[in-house]
Amino acid sequence: MAEDTEQQPIIVKRIKKGHGGHHGGAWKVAFADFMTAMMAFFMVMWLVGQKPEVREAVGGYFRDPGKFQREGAAGVLKGSNSVIPRISSDVGLKSAKTEKNQGPTDFERIKMKSAAKKITQELEKQEAFHRLKNNVKMQMTSEGLRIILNESEDSPAFFEPGSAKLLQKSAVILITIARELGQLSNKISIEGHTDSNFSGSRDYTNWELSTDRANAARALMEVSGLKPDQVREVRGYADRFPMIMNNPADPRNRRVTLLVLYKSSESTYDQIEVGADLMAEIEAEAEG
Repeated sequence: MAEDTEQQPIIVKRIKKGHGGHHGGAWKVAFADFMTAMMAFFMVMWLVGQKPEVREAVGGYFRDPGKFQREGAAGVLKGSNSVIPRISSDVGLKSAKTEKNQGPTDFERIKMKSAAKKITQELEKQEAFHRLKNNVKMQMTSEGLRIILNESEDSPAFFEPGSAKLLQKSAVILITIARELGQLSNKISIEGHTDSNFSGSRDYTNWELSTDRANAARALMEVSGLKPDQVREVRGYADRFPMIMNNPADPRNRRVTLLVLYKSSESTYDQIEVGADLMAEIEAEAEG
């Protein structure tokens, strides 16, 4: 019995303490992979929504990251000193060509028609309007409300013949229109037109006459109700855009047009953005 006891093997049990099986750390690796995949997904979705030049710049960085390190402050985007594109110094200048015109809203159209109706109602109260009713026209265009004040075939309606002097008996029509338009926030463009019959001189042509008449209308309307900054521009077109297309000499082509602009059309009349100095580039090429 003693010998059997001495020959019996010794069994040692080792008990591992801690979490095992599904309680181990493998889930951390899986979670890290999941977060990496989600980050990549959101990066792709962000790039899809960016402009082509941004996608090109980001793609260029990943194709050649060493170039970014070498050039330092060159930036990821072309022409920039940082990752964020630089804003032009010509902040106040806007390019109509680069801005998509969305067109007027239904609310704008309704408001403009309402303004035209109110102007007509106020004009009906004026005796001069009944005499010159055929000389006043209103049109809804893609740019806004166009009010046309044209001359008559038989006698002057708004201006003295061959002159930019307004007739006193007709000025009340411009004054009435100015009072109503002054209640709007819309910008206004004033255009002057002539017929092809004006017998001026070399120093005073249809160009000067059409511009002066438009400017005379502006001056009267600004002291009669228009806001100081409401007139966007004054244009003189001479006889280049006749209203009676088949007869440029028709006296009705002599007219002043008031264009009340939709908000969406105002950018068309903004100053064009200043570009690069082409003269400097040409001189640099010549020297090179």
